[in-house]
Amino acid sequence: MCAAQSHKRRPTMARILIPIDGSETALRAVRWVIEQIRAGANHQVSLLNVQPEILSGHARAYFTKTDLDAFMSEQAQEQLAPAQKLLTEANIPYESSFERGHAPMVIADHAKKQGFDQIVMGTRGLNRVSGLLLGSVATGVLHLVDIPVTLIK
Repeated sequence: MCAAQSHKRRPTMARILIPIDGSETALRAVRWVIEQIRAGANHQVSLLNVQPEILSGHARAYFTKTDLDAFMSEQAQEQLAPAQKLLTEANIPYESSFERGHAPMVIADHAKKQGFDQIVMGTRGLNRVSGLLLGSVATGVLHLVDIPVTLIK
């Protein structure tokens, strides 16, 4: 006689990456993830800010590498702070980081290297001119990753 066994599967925790650029649509992406978690989704949240590389020789002529690094870090923290506040107020644990470079490539590389399951991001960032129908960063990320990308208007 065979005894029936009940095995409850623990819900898999999906690793979600939310790129943050300081725009309102990025904050809408955070709010959407918060709603999903409140509705029962099991997500591990990570925020990523990407600062552009300063390639100008003029900036390097007037500022030390230490000064530029400090400036980039400060800019990243200012852009991450509102998203961090939303998650903290919702009692949702998160990680946050910032990197430098071309945003679509950095986001895609970060997602691949860190093993994220999904990217949730706003459709338009702070630069509204560069993408008429869909933000250029969102478009770039869509073309570079093989994981689901949820775009929030």
